[in-house]
Order: sequence, then structure tokens, then C-alpha cells
Amino acid sequence: MRRQLATALLLLSFPLMAIADSFVVEDIRFDGLQRMQLGRVLSIFPIKEGDQVDEFILAKATRALFASGYFNDVQLARDGDLLIVRLSERPAISRINIEGNKEIKEEGLKQGLAGLGLVEGEVFQRQALEKIRLELLQVYAAQGRYGAQIETSVEPLPENRLGLNIKIKEGKAAAVQHINVVGNKVFSDEELIDLFSLKIPGFWDFFDSGRYSREKLSGDLERLRSFYLDKGYINFKIDSTQVSLTPDRKHVFVTVNITEGDLYLFGDYDLAGKLEVAEEELLAQVTITPGDTFSRELMVRSADQITRRLGDDGFLLANVRPVPTIDEENKTVAVRFYVEPGNRMYVRRINFVGNTSTADEVLRREMRQMEAGWASTSLMEGSKDRLERLGFFSEVNVETSTVPGVPDQIDLEYSVVEQLSGSLAASIGVSQSSGLILGASVTQKNFLGSGNFVSFNVTRSDNTRELSFSYENPYYTVDGVSRGFSAFYREEDLDDDDLSDYNLDSFGGAMSFGYPIDEHQRIGLSIGAEQLKVKLGSDVPKELNLFVQDEGDSFTQLPLVGSWSSNHLNRGLLPTKGYNQRASLEVAGPGSDLSYFKLRYSGQIYYPLSDDQRWVASAKTNLGYGDAFGDTSKLPFFKTFRAGGFDSVRGFKNNTLGPRDARVTSGTLDPLGGNVLITGSAELIFPLPFIKEQGNLRSLLFWDVGGVFDRNCLTDNPACDLDMSFSNLSSSVGVGLSWLTFIGPMSFSLGVPVKEQEHDEDEFFQFSLGKTF
Repeated sequence: MRRQLATALLLLSFPLMAIADSFVVEDIRFDGLQRMQLGRVLSIFPIKEGDQVDEFILAKATRALFASGYFNDVQLARDGDLLIVRLSERPAISRINIEGNKEIKEEGLKQGLAGLGLVEGEVFQRQALEKIRLELLQVYAAQGRYGAQIETSVEPLPENRLGLNIKIKEGKAAAVQHINVVGNKVFSDEELIDLFSLKIPGFWDFFDSGRYSREKLSGDLERLRSFYLDKGYINFKIDSTQVSLTPDRKHVFVTVNITEGDLYLFGDYDLAGKLEVAEEELLAQVTITPGDTFSRELMVRSADQITRRLGDDGFLLANVRPVPTIDEENKTVAVRFYVEPGNRMYVRRINFVGNTSTADEVLRREMRQMEAGWASTSLMEGSKDRLERLGFFSEVNVETSTVPGVPDQIDLEYSVVEQLSGSLAASIGVSQSSGLILGASVTQKNFLGSGNFVSFNVTRSDNTRELSFSYENPYYTVDGVSRGFSAFYREEDLDDDDLSDYNLDSFGGAMSFGYPIDEHQRIGLSIGAEQLKVKLGSDVPKELNLFVQDEGDSFTQLPLVGSWSSNHLNRGLLPTKGYNQRASLEVAGPGSDLSYFKLRYSGQIYYPLSDDQRWVASAKTNLGYGDAFGDTSKLPFFKTFRAGGFDSVRGFKNNTLGPRDARVTSGTLDPLGGNVLITGSAELIFPLPFIKEQGNLRSLLFWDVGGVFDRNCLTDNPACDLDMSFSNLSSSVGVGLSWLTFIGPMSFSLGVPVKEQEHDEDEFFQFSLGKTF
């Protein structure tokens, strides 16, 4: 062995022995370069023209070339004062072929290879290939795939190139055979094991719930630790964790050894540090109570709420550290919150990004955080909430950045993703309730990016001919007073809309104003004028004939509408959190031919069931009551409340719930509507499986209930005496889907009645364009 090593050293030093005498290099020639650029080689080679060199300097230069990793062989020779460098380049990687990987994407694998220098076009280094093989095996082992196999091979190619082949056999992840917790006395094995995301696979487990993963186990141990700390066991510790692999590498046994310790209660708490906000205001944010069981979660939450309160007064960089002090004798934990407020921060500039269509002014007028004012956490988040409630954006984010060189100033950047907030279309379509529809419409909640609402519609269908226009400026004044106008002309054949055989022609207009009470509440007033003409068919219920005989068939109305609304929803379309309420009163104003009023209330609430707000419970209701006054005998039949259909109780035909009366000639029972409306809905919103991006989708299960009652019929109609009780309400269950498309929202429902009244009409499939759930 020693003789072979001596021979190798002799051969390596032979070229240098030929030029062992010291000399001045007048020129350098590099032989054997193929792909390497001369400039790159010169940057590595430490000898320059004019240098005095000897055998030691030449040996050092040779080692530098070898150390670069680009060459298999380096030889130095001398021709007079010419230094000749003969190089043999290492082969370059021409292609990288990866096969068999499923759990780790090819892009991620190639990024890992690139980090080790294995990139197409670069010089091949075999030690890097072996290193990536070992690292891949470790990655698969962390996923529980202990049987993974990685094979690497090199394929020579022409022109001193090669191809890398990496064949992967991932194998199956080892399943958890048993989980055992040792040392627990207070809590049962079942309670603790239920905390683990690692599960023993059961009969119904088709996915990876039973697969072992090192990352999952780490998360489970932290979850176990948090559980005990939140239950008052402040000295809890995990003594050891053993993971045993079966000989066939298909199953693992997990054993966790713990020490629970004693139960501790909260003691006193106080504040320390520089209190820039009144102490009583900061203490009001603390949610712990002396004598209660100690909980790390409550302690940390209190610190976060103190931090937020400081942030509301501009101390965005405040640091609040809860420090527990343990009293071993009394088994209590006193908590002191150390407050470091930092500098009060001021907003230098507010910028907007992503609003390619919407004018900056529209976003800026929703800001509650002002430039040049101190930065407030609640005002910044309130501004974000207002942008989301506009319904113009599918996503709103806010980021802060410090101003370089200024310790007490920040810039705010609100980034938005715009979404379709209206439609522009000429259409030919079919609707369940209206048949063939021919129309042209423009509906924009954000007209030309101005934030104004504009709608223009021309429609002709089996039961309606309509021409309408409406406009609203939500910021008619700078303090948020809105003003709107509307005008319409409409011809309706109600016999084709599941009502009685009569036509209603009307035209008119209105002016409306809205005034903000606070951030969430508004009051509104609308003053209108309309002309109505009723044309009864030859066969209608007696109820309609009597009303026309008493009141006539042509009416001039001056409706006055007052409204109040309170909107706490987190976004304008497809909300997932918060609530919304609206109440309105419509009264026939002085000078109207018919005197009546209609009082309505609608409310909805959304409660997230998961942190990501993909599972949400919601409830909705619509209530209405109307009646006549003065010389008018009853609420006009064309102003009654109606129920059934997509907008109220799904699973039933449009307008078909509630009182009915027989036609005089044929005896057919027609829906009349009523002066009392009661509808409600409970929904469970859930994510669709196998779809990652669901921002424009909503799927839900629903239970609808509702009905209409009439307390003031002109005829002796048994339906008018119907008791307004739950037993006389109709109900249905089903599933629904809303989708925000490029032509506007589309919604579908499949509903099945579970409780029907005698003459209700079912409708299993219903859809709508322009509405969401």
C-alpha cells in the first residue's frame, strides 16, 4: 500500500520537477478548455504574468485548480518563460431525470439538487449526488416512509457530458400501531390520545390519518404540553418519547412518558414598566381571575390584549411579557405583565396596491386610519373591514413598513384583489319562474371604478316587460351621506308568475338618501311616486274582484320608505363572520289613492366553526307585517307578502306558500299572498372536497322554514283564520352552491320539502343568476 502511494505522489509531482527552477512567468497558456470560460479559469488560477514562481508556488496553484472542483486532472509545464497549464475538465450535467416521486414534487427535488450544485449545465460532483441521496432518505423517513429506496446512476454522453438518473421508490408510510402515554393520573389515556393528530388507523380510514410522521408527532407533543399548561399543571414535562419500528418497517409504536406535577391556581397579577396608557385601562384587558385554575392560554391572551390596547394608542411596537412567579407552598402563580411600549408610531403615508379599476379615492374614503395621525391597530383593521364590506374585492391585506431613518413613522400599504362587482350583458336565457328571457342590462356596484352603483335594465320575458334605471352615490357628501335616483316602467302578467290571472302595469321613480349613524349603522329615506294600473282576467278569485270594486283599478301612489341598517359582516359577498340587520317601514304618503303601510325586518348572522372560516354556521330571517288604514279596506293584493322560491323557502315554487282562494269560474286555487310574512333559515357552510381555492365558491346545507298569513280577508276564506303557529309553516332541507363567475354570481339549490301545507307546490331544483346565498 505504501509503495503504491509513493508511486502516485511521484507521478503527480513529475510535471513540477520539470520546471522546478525559479523563473518569471512572461505568458500563460491553458490547454484542454472546452466549456469553461478563460476568464473564469484566470479568476481561480493565482499566478499572473510577471510573477516570480518556484515549485512551491506552482504546487499551490495546482491545488487551487483542483479545489475549484471543475477539473479531473491538472498538469503544469514550462517552455522557456511560458507556463503551460494542461487541464482535463470534469463532465457537465446535460440532463437530470427523476422518476418515482409522488410525495415530493419534482420542482422541490430540483431545488434541493441546485442547492448542492447539481444543475443542468454545471460541472458534475459525485459527492454531492451521494449527499442528496442521503438527505432524501432522511426526508422520507421523517414522513414515516422507512422503506424508501433511492438509486442514482450516471449516464455518459458525448462531448464530455453526462446525464443523472435518480430513481425513487417511496414505499408506504408506516402506520401507527399503538400510542401509549405513561405517567398520567389526572387525565385518562383516551382524553390525552384524542389530542394527537397521529391516529391508529381504523376500518374507515381511507386517507393518511393513520400514517406516522415525525412532524405530526412533534406537533402532538406540543399540543399535549399546552393542554396541561392550560389546565393548571405548570410543572408538567415530557420525560421521554420512544418510537419503535417493527422488523418489517410497516408499523410504529409510540410511547410518551410524562410527569404531570401538581395543580396550580392563579394568584394576584399586576403591571410593571412604562405605562403610557392609564393603568386601569390596561388592567381591564386582563382576563385572568385570582383563584381560578392557572391557564397559559389566558395569560398569553391577556398579554396580547394589553398589546392591542397599546397599539390603539399608537404603540405598535409594544412588547408585553407575562412573567409567572410560582408559589410552591400555596400552589399559586402570580403574574406580572412587563410593559415596554416603545415609540408612539405615526402614519406617514397610506398606499394602495392592486386596485387597477377602482380609483384610489374610493379606497381612501373608507380609511379610518388617517395619514399624519398616530397609528392605531383598531383603526387600521377597521379600515380593512370597511374595504372588505364594499364587495369590490375578494381579498384585502394590510402591511406596515417603518420609514428608513425615522424611528417613529410607518407607511401603510393596503393590497386588494379586485373581483367582479357587476355585469354588462345582452342575454337570451331561461328562468324557472319567468320562462324565456330576452334582455340587456348593466349592473355595476363599482361603476367605472368610482364606487357608485349604476343599473340599467331592459327585460322581456313570459311574465314581465321592464325598463329600469337606478343610480346611487354612497358619498354624495364627504361624511358619507348617500343619494340615489331610480325610475322604472314595468308590465307584469302575474298569472305566469304562479299568482292569479291579472296584469299590473306601473311606472314611477324615487329619490333616496342615506345617513351614517356610526361605522356600522345607517338610516335611509326614500320619496317616490308611481302610477299603477290593474287589469283583471276573466277568471280570478273573488277576493281580487271585491278589492277592485271597492278601490278601483288605477292608482297614484306616493310611497315614503324609512329604513335602518346595521352591517357587521366581514365582507360584502360570501361573508363568513358577523351579522347584518335591516328594518324598513313603507307608508303611502299624503295624496296617495291607497293608504297602507308595510313593516319589514331581515337579519342574518354568521358564526365560524373553524379557525380558517371554511366551516360556518349561519341563520337568517325575514319578517313582515302590513295593513291598510284610512279609507282603504285592506292591504292591496299587489302589495302583499309572498313566500316560496329561491329567495325565501327553497324547495317550493315561487310565491306559492300561504293563503289561497278559488277562482270564480274554474275553482282553481290561486295564491293570494298575505299581510304577515315569517321565514327563517339555518345553514351549515362547508368546503367542497378536492378544491383548494374556494374563495369564489360557497357550498352549504340548509333548513328553510316559512309561510304567509292573511289576517284581513274581504271574503269568508278559511285560509284567513289560519293560526300563525309553527305547525302551519312549511319547511324544507337541501344543499346549495354559489359561484362567483365572470358574468356574475350563479347559485343553485336542491331542496326537498319535509313539511308541507295542503296546497304547497314543490320544486326540487332552483337556480338564480345575480344572487348568492
